[in-house]
Parts: sequence; C-alpha cells; structure tokens
Amino acid sequence: MYLSRQANITRRTFAGLGLGAIGALALGGCSGSGVSETSGSDSGTQASDAATATPDSPQTATIFVFDTVVQMSALCSEELMDSLVERCTYFENHFSRTVEGSDVWNVNHAKGKPVEVATETAEVISAALVYSEASGGLFDITIGAVSSLWDFDEGVKPEDDAIQAALPHVDWRGVEVEGNAVTLTDPEAMIDLGGIAKGYIADDLVRMLRDGGCSQASLSLGGNVYVLGQSYDGDPWNVGVQDPNGADNDVIATVEATDASVVTSGLYERDFEQDGVLYYHILDPKTGYPVETDLASASIKSERSLDGDAYSTILFLMGRDAALDLLNTDDRFSGVLVDKDDVAVASDESGFVLA
Repeated sequence: MYLSRQANITRRTFAGLGLGAIGALALGGCSGSGVSETSGSDSGTQASDAATATPDSPQTATIFVFDTVVQMSALCSEELMDSLVERCTYFENHFSRTVEGSDVWNVNHAKGKPVEVATETAEVISAALVYSEASGGLFDITIGAVSSLWDFDEGVKPEDDAIQAALPHVDWRGVEVEGNAVTLTDPEAMIDLGGIAKGYIADDLVRMLRDGGCSQASLSLGGNVYVLGQSYDGDPWNVGVQDPNGADNDVIATVEATDASVVTSGLYERDFEQDGVLYYHILDPKTGYPVETDLASASIKSERSLDGDAYSTILFLMGRDAALDLLNTDDRFSGVLVDKDDVAVASDESGFVLA
C-alpha cells in the first residue's frame, strides 16, 4: 500500500499552503503520481527562503510517502520541520507492507516465527487488534492476504479463485504481540496497516510538534487531517470535507476544529473500472472484494487521529444507519456521512455545517 519516494522530498517555507490562508482543506485521499511538490524556482531561491524563515512564518513540507501526498505546515523551526520529514521516512520504512526489510514486511515473510519490531510497530499493531475486536472483524489488519492481490494504482483485479484462496488467512485473531515480538500464527497471513498507520503517524507528529514547543500547525496525510491550536489568523481552523460524488476540491461540509483530527474514508480515494464494473480500494475482510455499502464517504472528528482512521473505515463498512447510530452514541467522536445519492447527514451536536 505504500511507496518509498525518499529521493523526491522537497521543502518550502511559504504561508499560502496553511489552512488559515485557504479557508478549508478538502479531505480527499491523494494517491498522487509519485512526484512530490516542487517550488517552481531554482534551488538557490529555496535555500534563500529557508534561511530567511522565522518562527513567525510557517515552515512547510510537501512529500510523497505512505502512498499519498503529505502536507505539513507549522509555526516551528526549520530543524523541527526537517525532523518531521525524517520521522515520516522512518515510519515508511517500518510500517510499509511493500518495502523489503520493513517491520511489517519481515513479519509477513517470517513463516509464522516471532519477529522483533520497533516499539512503534508493536504499538500500532496492538491498537489495530483492539479496533479489530471492537468491530467484530469489520476492521482487520490481516486483510493483507487479500489486499496484496489487488493493484488499484495499475487497475488490476485478482482472479476470483485467488481471492477465495486468500480469505481463510484473513483473521486478526491470529496475530500475537508480546512486548516487541510479533507473531502470525498462520504462516500465510499478512498484515496491512493501511487502515490505521496514517492515524498513528499523525498523532506521533503532533506529539513531536508539541514537544518542540509548537502550538500552531496543520497536517494532512491524504484523508487524515490534524490541526494543532488556532489557525495562523488566530481563529479555529476550518476543515472541509470533500464531496465524494463531486469534482476535486468540492466541499460538502465544513467543521471548525482546534487540537483535533478529521479523517475521511471514501469511495473516491482510489478506484478503477474494469469490464464496466467500478472497483474501489476499501475491501471487505469477509468477502475480499470492495465493500458493498450505501455510503460514499464517512468522516470523523476526534481527539486522536488513530480513532478517526480506524473508525472512519469501520463506519464506512457498517453502512449509513448503523454508522449514524454509532456516531450518536460514542462520545469519542462526531462525524458526517455522505451516501451515494450525495445526501449528507451529520451526527448530533457534531459542529459539522453541511454545504
């Protein structure tokens, strides 16, 4: 699910990318082309911009990691922004299912033997198991046995027989974590952290910003957004929810947020059409095929991006009515749901304003 594009990292220091400047941030997932944003100027100009930046001017970075475009903007030092970029690379090299030698790659190729992993990897896998249990398997990190067969970037649908052969190996209960040792009791199982990794990473980056004394920032990891403190204008950030049935940057709802995460899962993020059938990237662990749901997207506002990442997927799989019931009864988050007819509904007292 992830691509390693470390060589394509670029850095810029400009205020225009901040959410305060553009008013709203669309939450659509960005699969990107594999080329990170460039400044449109020569390297001497970039170096000059960085040298003249002050704590009163937001530091920004745009990189391509985790198979998505990541945009970071913060009132912080250049050194701290560089550390955030390095941290993203660290997580790519530990959490990726496709990067050879990563923690997840090693676990998936250990033939059922225990593997020592980084503390962060053990933590995110342990958290994923909690969400898997709470959702009754709707969320399942061993979806990797099936997701590895699909290629949504190249538009490749696996053979039906291959999906059926992989399904028996999708069962989160076969993952054991003891300290930093991770074991797949089914040697044919595969972990895929794509449904939770960006939430964990966003929370970790926010921790780094706070530890570094930063009190104003915005992070966008595809469909995962975290806004720290007030916007650069001194008001709450205004976060926009992408209309899943509309054009790019069409906003169907907005919400004011401070020290909060807003995460969206939707059909529009990655898909392809084959033989007249549209296939989208959110797979049902029970069938191995794209989930059948009446929703086009599910968005969650929460204190932790980790909760938002996992539960936006869970709500999407649940369908509109069950998802709205959960939103209205769980005080950890609020949200907005958009169905395939482009009808949006917000949970009680959510703060979301529908367009």
